[in-house]
Amino acid sequence: MQKRSMAKWMIASAAFTVAAVSLQASAYKLPEQSVRSMALSAAYVAGTVGADTNYYNPANMGWMDDGHWVEGALTLIHLPSIEFTGTVDSVAGIPLPADSQSKTEDFLVPTFHYVGPKFGNWRFGISAVAPGGLSKRWRDQPQRSTAEEFTLSIIEVNPAFSYTINDQWSVGGGLRVVYTDGTVRAYGVDPAFPSLDPMYAQNMEGDSFDFGYNLALSYRPQPETVLSVTYRSNVDLTVEGTAKGGIPLTGIAWYDTDADVEVPLPATLALAAVHDFGRVKLEVVYERTFWSEYEQLDFNFDDPAVEAFLGQPKDKDWDDTNTFRVGLTWHVDEKWDMMFGYAWDETPIPEKTIGFELPDSDAQIFSVGAMIQISRQLEAGFGLLYDYKKKRSVSSPPNENGINGTFDEGGAYLATVGVGYRF
Repeated sequence: MQKRSMAKWMIASAAFTVAAVSLQASAYKLPEQSVRSMALSAAYVAGTVGADTNYYNPANMGWMDDGHWVEGALTLIHLPSIEFTGTVDSVAGIPLPADSQSKTEDFLVPTFHYVGPKFGNWRFGISAVAPGGLSKRWRDQPQRSTAEEFTLSIIEVNPAFSYTINDQWSVGGGLRVVYTDGTVRAYGVDPAFPSLDPMYAQNMEGDSFDFGYNLALSYRPQPETVLSVTYRSNVDLTVEGTAKGGIPLTGIAWYDTDADVEVPLPATLALAAVHDFGRVKLEVVYERTFWSEYEQLDFNFDDPAVEAFLGQPKDKDWDDTNTFRVGLTWHVDEKWDMMFGYAWDETPIPEKTIGFELPDSDAQIFSVGAMIQISRQLEAGFGLLYDYKKKRSVSSPPNENGINGTFDEGGAYLATVGVGYRF
């Protein structure tokens, strides 16, 4: 009986981790989608100046010089290993040794932005970005039982418009077309019964196209000052795919079934203000992300036998979060701009539901970069960013996954290079 109970618990944990992959990239969201936003720690909403204005604040497009604006960038993301020191409780409450390190991950992420010429008071643009992405792989058990590997890619195409009311007021908005693709693997072993190897094996793949919207409002009381409000709507990621694996203790030697899950990519509200002092421009941004939409995971399997063991809903109870950003641009001369940024970012994950699939914590973000005006039409630049994750200790209770220990290291290093052209 104890063996079957342990098996069911570990299988359920794996299923919930698999379901969670659809959302993990959002907690590791990537707000930096251009050179300037990278260099300014995404304190880049009211003070947008390039083709990336289409994405960050389409209301500002009408105040840009007329003509075509194009911008492309390539970002290298390095995720160092996360260290866990501690134990994981078995179903019987026995602490099992669980010291381990996740594997390092590296990604190349391209972005593209375009703003077209003016049509009266109207202007249109389009962006192709990667607003989130995550890959996490653990080396050892028991981490592999719930997070041997999961990789998620999110691509967003964002056509947008602006309508310039006058020199002081402008509005904008757009359509969010979001493509999600995820792959998850889990390999479960019951430490009390090592002869059952594996106790279960899980391979899942899924993808989806989903839709939302974004809105923007800008007010310019004087030429040097802009106040802006932007809003990105919630997008329900309706990921559908297949699940393959085996659950020997249940009598299911092999299964291959369709599966789906719906989880929210939460709404975000940003309030921003920028002032140009001449050679120095300063922007501050307050950002609210509505993670409380993520209350529960409910993964659905078409096979009723698999659904009975893996399809039980699990509470997540994430919290709404606050992010505070500050960005400074120093106009060195007619060719060079230097940029510096800082942000403080809360984690949405409460202690009771944190797991190995996403051991997130509060973060401090530091960034620097530069742009050079090569000619009137051509500019180029770079941005560097360091995301420092605070060490986080977890105890059970309240942790519902039986984790007792400390997550350390982790974070992220990002480097972006890009060019902009206008004609």
